[in-house]
This record gives sequence, structure tokens and C-alpha cells, in this order.
Amino acid sequence: MADRKYLCIDQKSFYATVECVDRGLDPMTTDLVVADPERSENTICLAVSPSLKAKGVTNRCRVKEIPKHLKYITAVPRMQLYIDCAAAIHGVFLKYIAPEDIHTYSIDESFLDVTPYLKLYNMTARELAKTIIDDVRNTVGTVSTCGIGTNLYLCKIALDITAKHSKDFIGYLDEETYKRSLWHHRPLTDFWRIGPGIARRLESVGMYTMEDVAKGDEKLLYKLLGVDAEDLIDHAWGRESCTIAEIKSFKARNNCLSSGQVLMREYSYEEARTIVKEMVDLLCLELVDQGLVTNNISLHIGHSIAALKLPKDASAKLTDREILKQTPFSGGAMTIPVTTNSVRILTKYFEEIYDTKVSPDLPIKRVSISFGNVVDEGYEQY
Repeated sequence: MADRKYLCIDQKSFYATVECVDRGLDPMTTDLVVADPERSENTICLAVSPSLKAKGVTNRCRVKEIPKHLKYITAVPRMQLYIDCAAAIHGVFLKYIAPEDIHTYSIDESFLDVTPYLKLYNMTARELAKTIIDDVRNTVGTVSTCGIGTNLYLCKIALDITAKHSKDFIGYLDEETYKRSLWHHRPLTDFWRIGPGIARRLESVGMYTMEDVAKGDEKLLYKLLGVDAEDLIDHAWGRESCTIAEIKSFKARNNCLSSGQVLMREYSYEEARTIVKEMVDLLCLELVDQGLVTNNISLHIGHSIAALKLPKDASAKLTDREILKQTPFSGGAMTIPVTTNSVRILTKYFEEIYDTKVSPDLPIKRVSISFGNVVDEGYEQY
């Protein structure tokens, strides 16, 4: 494993950078946020340009949280533009790396196994990484950062923690440099897959760094985290056995399709009922397009914070996480008697859940639907 070299390439402030490039502006010097100006000041910015971040504006902030003295461009989100740009970036990767050695982690982040290509191109991993990200900048216009590692975990950590402090936006880690440079790094939440909840549990037993985890009591870690402790212990030592080939060969035991949206305003019971039917219609088209059927459905309705009837000054002080925790939700799940992709049949059962489980008196702000136990259409014929 030590002989392998992986790249994790991410596009800096992707949505904001794409909007700058589309306007012919330098994404590193232009102050721009991606947000819908027609919504309220509570609207969350989808992205903030690197220059605004340098001025202290955090990513995913609300519009009202941007200091009033700053002058910036507001760009309306254009998801299709971002998808097209991501496809163009992937096309640049394919000029150098075969598709079986590329794993797309998100719309703006990809893992590349460059091990067999270093000898082919007579380059080091850093030279190949720089060649690829320079090509992306010249071809698409976006700015990339890159982590290089001897396994998938280390290249991700090199990207998230090390690359941002490098002049060329490229970081490198192997197991030894990881232990030497990051074993004492804090906070733990900077590390991949360690959220605030896991960090609090670790800190409650005196584990504040990755060195503490690596040298800690394994039985205690399993008691705290269950089977997830196995990955955490490996990661504390800088180890990761999974490869891109194994990711691509993985097949889930159970598959599902889902769709969700946050509504632009508070919807009434009848208005949201129409939204649910439209979402079922669109997701059924996806089932048909992929030749799939389902017999398990679920509906999740998130009501507005207005349902709590809090004073305005109280609701303004709540964080997004606190709002989600406190606002009521409704809905339900159902296993239906047929396995199908018929929009008529599936809509009927979603309406049944909606009519029996959703309160008609509470305003609605979020809607999610999902099809579970999704299988190939040839599984059962009707």
C-alpha cells in the first residue's frame, strides 16, 4: 500500500468560482456569493468566493451575516451550469487517467489513483497533480486544490488540512508524515468523518488528538462508537485499506432512490400535497429510465419554524441545526402490495400517507420522498 499514490482534487469554492469564470472575472480576487436575492436575508449562501473568505466571510453563511461594508456580486444559483462545468473538469481528468481509476466523490471533488501513470508519464505524483490542475485552470477556469497520499484517507486529509497552507495548493501525506505533522492537530473535527458529536464523545474520555485515539483504549472506543471505531482507529494511524477498485465494485444489498427540497416559502397543506405528487412523478420517471421498480415508499414533511409560534427575536437566535431539531415533522413509510414503477399506483399510496399522517394545520417548509427496496424491473413481471 505504501507504494501507491492517490490524488484528491477539489475545486475551490466551486459554485462561486464558476460564476466568476462565466462573468470573465478572476475567481481569486472577485467578491461574489451564490445566493437567491429574491429570498429573505436568512437565505443561506451556497458558496462564497475565495477573496470574500479571506475577508472573514464563512462558507454557507446567511446573507444577513455578511458585513454590510463589503461590496460583492450576488449570483443566482444555476445548477445546470455547475453540472456542465463539473463534466468538463472530469473530461480533463480523462485526458490523463482511465475512468476505472477515477472516483467522483462529489460534484467538485474526485479521487484519482495515479500509481500506474507515474512511470508512464515519467513524473512524480506532485508533478502530475500540478499538470492536471493547471490543465483544469486553463481549460475550465476553476481553481483546484489537491491532496496526495499513499492511501485514500491520507490524500483526503492532505487536501482538507495540508493543501490549504501550501503555496501551490498541493499537500502530501504518508503514514510517517501524517503522524509527525498531524498527530497533535486540533480540533478533531478537521479530520474526515469526525463530526462534532463524535468529537464530543472522544473528548469526554480524554481523547483530544489523533495520537490520543491511536494510543487509546480500543475497548473503550468500541463502547463509544460501535463498529465505527474500527475505521477511526485505522485512520488515527493513517491507514486505509479500501481502494478505488473496491469502491467501484461495491454493490449495496438494498438500494433506494430519494428526492428532497426546501420550499421557497411556507406552503399550505394543499399546496404541499401538489408538490409531493410532482416529486413522485419525477422520481417515477427516474425509476422507468433506469429500468427499476420498488415496493417500499416513505414521505418526510418538515414543518416551518412558524409552527413553533416563537417570538421573532427568539427564532432569529436559533442556528439551522437547532431549528431542524425543534420544528415538528410528519410523514411515514409503507410497504405496498405490488412491486412497480407506475406513477399512478405510487402516487395513490403517497397520497394515502399524506392524507393520514400530515397535519393540515401546520405550514410546510421541507418535503422529502424516497423509494426503498429498489430492484431491476425484471425482478417481477405484472
